[in-house]
Amino acid sequence: MSRAATVQVRLRVDPVACDAFGFCAELLPERVTLDEWGYPIVDGRPVGPHLVDLAARAAAECPRRALHLERVAGTA
Repeated sequence: MSRAATVQVRLRVDPVACDAFGFCAELLPERVTLDEWGYPIVDGRPVGPHLVDLAARAAAECPRRALHLERVAGTA
């Protein structure tokens, strides 16, 4: 049985660009928490298909464009 490659997405925060507005945690609390200073913490796990649209919105709504969705090759 062969395994087919799948494309997954993960969230990444650019800590230099981030100004701790917190919109990402409001829009995607399932994947983003805030530290004690209001900066986002993401766990690096692939974003499930049911959350991809919300993750894309959170990245798009970031005022500093510090939240990114990255494609990561995986296996099915």
